Amino acid sequence: MTRKRQAGASAQRLWAPWRLAYIAGARSKKKKSGCLFCEKGKSKANTRSLVILHGRHGYCMLNLFPYNNGHTLVTPYRHVANLEDLTQEEWLDLWRLSKEAIRRLRKVLSPQGFNVGINLGRAAGAGIPRHLHLHVVPRWVGDTNFMPLLTDTRVISQSLDSAHRLLTRA
Repeated sequence: MTRKRQAGASAQRLWAPWRLAYIAGARSKKKKSGCLFCEKGKSKANTRSLVILHGRHGYCMLNLFPYNNGHTLVTPYRHVANLEDLTQEEWLDLWRLSKEAIRRLRKVLSPQGFNVGINLGRAAGAGIPRHLHLHVVPRWVGDTNFMPLLTDTRVISQSLDSAHRLLTRA
């Protein structure tokens, strides 16, 4: 005789309390003043700011709402939305910073690959369309699973504090 389980009695729980800030922000009708990237660009490389590296024309920071462990954003200091509006020096510095972010991510997290890209405009998926930024997302074979498909949930295996500490030291 098989025994029926009570619904949810032995379900696994995935605790992700940091997601509440994202959910609350998405529901909030209040617009925050200023630009997140302009403000973060003035911050020192520390855990609170999530900034891991400063360059001459831009900087790298961990994504507060990552797609994957180590998801890094690379952005110019200057408030610019369009790729074609970057100066040659800004463009080169963003790629130099991206290269350094990848070097650090390889050293610290040992990913098997990377997604590197730019979403230009809201229609292309840019969450902050008025300030251009590159995404550097470490990837591992098998890092995709059923969670995003069935539950719209991503499992991130490392805290932002831990990743920040390791990447700033690398």
